Amino acid sequence: MNVVKAEHNKDDKGGPIEQYNPFEHRKVEKPNSDGRALANLLKASLGSGLLAMPVAFANAGWAVGIVGTIIIAFICGHCVHIFVDTSRGCCKAERKPLLNYAETCRAAFANGPKSVRRYAKAASVFAELSLLCTYIGVCCIFTVLIAENIKQLLDTYYPVVTLSVSYYCLILLVPLSIMTQIRHLKWLAPFSFLANVLLVLTFAICLYYIFKDPISIEGVSAVGHISRFPAFLSTVIFAMEGIGVVMPVENAMKKPEHFLGCPSVLVIAMSFIMVLYTILGLFGYFRYGDSVMATITLNLPVDDWPAICAKAFIALSIFFTYPLHFFVVVDILTKYIDPYVKKQYKNITQICMRIFVVWFCGAIGIALPMLEQIINIVGALFYSILGLIIPGIIDTIFRWPDVGKYQHILWKNFLIVLFGFICLISGCAVTIGDIIQNLREQSTE
Repeated sequence: MNVVKAEHNKDDKGGPIEQYNPFEHRKVEKPNSDGRALANLLKASLGSGLLAMPVAFANAGWAVGIVGTIIIAFICGHCVHIFVDTSRGCCKAERKPLLNYAETCRAAFANGPKSVRRYAKAASVFAELSLLCTYIGVCCIFTVLIAENIKQLLDTYYPVVTLSVSYYCLILLVPLSIMTQIRHLKWLAPFSFLANVLLVLTFAICLYYIFKDPISIEGVSAVGHISRFPAFLSTVIFAMEGIGVVMPVENAMKKPEHFLGCPSVLVIAMSFIMVLYTILGLFGYFRYGDSVMATITLNLPVDDWPAICAKAFIALSIFFTYPLHFFVVVDILTKYIDPYVKKQYKNITQICMRIFVVWFCGAIGIALPMLEQIINIVGALFYSILGLIIPGIIDTIFRWPDVGKYQHILWKNFLIVLFGFICLISGCAVTIGDIIQNLREQSTE
């Protein structure tokens, strides 16, 4: 029987690597408790994606939406599990206490078959580029989402000056630039908790309006048009995935062994997320039908105080969430910029870099303030790569050639990667078509 590093039998020096426990060697400056880790993980997956679920169900139909959401939740949760498990195996193989997302990709290739080891550095660079692009896209979405809700409120209650969404995106750059100066993940935990509370309140208010009057399923479809199914996949994958934040959260835990298993931080988070998404997506679609907007808060009335609170709450919730996702972008950029900066200039460099990234993301939002389409393109292109394709590939490479009886691990990962590519290609094609159609409609107005 073949014995490989993927099974954690021997390290590079030929010794048994089970003896090395990476958890015992981790020295985290400000470790998070299980509760804080759960709050950060929930906040990474909850947010604009949750409120976009009704439009996802409108694209797929309510029956397909229920089944599809449950299946995608299981797939996304499984991909996070195999990625974290592979990362821990790489830690043992290389005798390192922790690895981030890109380092895990490099280590998986470096400890895989000899034929792929030369691609280890390329795998790391590709992973970091994917992370960077993904979370820049997320920050763009957050900027536009906050601006959309603020615009609705101000257009109603202060109609003296009517500004476009792009102008509100521009105004938001100042407070976002200040908020993103927070540099420790632990210091973000209170904001994550507050954001979770505001999001739950928004969710409750949305449910109030959904169930306020009798619900009729007339006019809603159990199965949507097949041409819109890729848009459903893109939205749900965007909503579910938070894999870029997974490794920072797991690496910063006081008891990282509680992240995987059952029950565990991951299982609790994904179960909670799946239930919330299904409920809001299903009944939000029942209430508003095909007229549902990119986020359900935009469908709420603007002359009723609970709805006003919901729009304000979601804007604040996303505002407090922004630094958590922004953390991934800064972490990557810091890695490449810091070695070239003198010690006395590191602080000012951090400040300027963070402001520049905020304004860069804001510029994209200003140039393309199409919330639904940005969500779909980020979900289809970037999250399919990060959350589906990469985990399936590195798990296979790290375990090779012992990929289970009847090679079931190989076939399972092959199906995950294939599913990722289908989501990527079909989602991008449909979303680009939607963007072109919207631009044509705007030009004829």
